[in-house]
Amino acid sequence: MPKRHTGEGEDVAPAIEWEDAPPGTRSFALIVDDPDAPAGTWTHWLLWDIPGAEHGLPEGFLPGSLGTSGVNDFGNEGYGGPMPPVGHGPHRYQFKLYALDTGRLMLHVDSSRAQLDKALRGHDLAEAWTTVKYERQ
Repeated sequence: MPKRHTGEGEDVAPAIEWEDAPPGTRSFALIVDDPDAPAGTWTHWLLWDIPGAEHGLPEGFLPGSLGTSGVNDFGNEGYGGPMPPVGHGPHRYQFKLYALDTGRLMLHVDSSRAQLDKALRGHDLAEAWTTVKYERQ
């Protein structure tokens, strides 16, 4: 993970691109988390109701520009970059994109990870994941 996209850097959301959504995709949802966080999985970004015609998000994506942003575990809406404890070793950051059969999940802006996970059930047509690593020195 480039430092620019971390809490030590500019903390700007990275650009994300995707292709080949399955037939019937009406929207997408994105979850970014850190399963290596000391207190358990830490959610860095929640975004849903991304229109099915979209194929990516620009670098520096801000809440309100597309879809609906949820509250991350930093307590903020939108993206919060990696900031693992110093000396904790490398952490994995999982970017999970879900293709959905519904155009809208009917969640409020301040919805939590648990609420999004529940809303995704039964609507997920396909998932794509990628993992990046970051370690604070």
